[in-house]
Amino acid sequence: MHAAAGGAALVALLWTAWRGVAQPGVALAYGMLIALGEAARRRPRSGGVRETAPVGAAATLAYALLGEVGGRPASHGVPQVVAVVLGATLAGAVGRPPAVDRLARRVLNAGFAATCFQPLQHAGTPAPGPYYALFLLLLLVLTALCDAVLAAALTRARTGGPYGPLLREELRTLPGIGSAICATGVVMALAVAVAGLWALPVFCLPLLVTQLSIHRYEAVRATRRQTIASLARATEIAGYTPAGHARRVAALGLAVGRELGLSDAELTVVEYAALMHDIGQLSLVDPVPAGATEPLPPDERRRIALLGAAVVRKTGVPADVALVVERQADPYREQPLAARVVRTVNAYDDLTADPACGPLRALERLRLATAHDHEPRVVEALARVLARGGPAPQGP
Repeated sequence: MHAAAGGAALVALLWTAWRGVAQPGVALAYGMLIALGEAARRRPRSGGVRETAPVGAAATLAYALLGEVGGRPASHGVPQVVAVVLGATLAGAVGRPPAVDRLARRVLNAGFAATCFQPLQHAGTPAPGPYYALFLLLLLVLTALCDAVLAAALTRARTGGPYGPLLREELRTLPGIGSAICATGVVMALAVAVAGLWALPVFCLPLLVTQLSIHRYEAVRATRRQTIASLARATEIAGYTPAGHARRVAALGLAVGRELGLSDAELTVVEYAALMHDIGQLSLVDPVPAGATEPLPPDERRRIALLGAAVVRKTGVPADVALVVERQADPYREQPLAARVVRTVNAYDDLTADPACGPLRALERLRLATAHDHEPRVVEALARVLARGGPAPQGP
């Protein structure tokens, strides 16, 4: 995927340098808007929402689908679209380059949309009329689907998860900010065709406001995660659990959740519950040996789970997180899927903490407990993740 994007970018740059820039004022206007959107981009903090640059994405689509400027035909072609998008994206990201995956997607999506539109536009098909906007919307739907396919493929290459669930998750995100980007791209292309380049700043303002809202949401979410991580460390500082136990369970739980095809919202529940699943141990007079709750009697595990859930409910996290913590000691058939993931991964980390019990022996013991305590599907997903070397890095 990266090689295809790099090849397309190189060909576009050479072609544009050889033929020259058509309508340089138009190219500069769109390039400045894309660069502005890229400059306003913020990388998500740890555990934050996805990296987004809606203004730059909408301007990219609008330039790829630009047929006229103030009633005059646009004369740029596919190579120039790719070259302008690439140059503007890199110019707006000076000092903090964008992720390679996202840059590859931006280039390939721009090339795809321009390839679908520009040859037809230069041939006079479709002619301006009532169906022209519908034609643009259809192209944007195809471009959005192409982007989802590319994003799922790049995520699979980075994390090693199954492709089908990753693609479904990408498709689930399209009705949100994706629909706003596509709609703005169409409106900008149509407005510039009639009113000229003055329409660009007018129609990008709503997306700028949306981008600021996303940044505020990310900041709140990052603060919440930091609070949860601090609470999770309380059991380690007090000597109730081994150092790094909660972080290991959270990382491995996220990897298993992705292997099972959980959505982003479900993965967030898994992560938060994994970080806080041992918080109930702070109520114990005597710490559990090595902090391992798996060998404890069911009644004791249930009491710790109930006490932990009571604490979690006071932190302001979603109710689903408290439910997962509360149900840790129940038979897996009575647990939500997120609770099954956390319990199995926690048991694996508890078992492997014993020097006499290695990873293979721990997996064997989990498989032997699939009649009551651990769901076989979760155990096998854990085995696949471990076979690939454990949790994969999540990228920038």
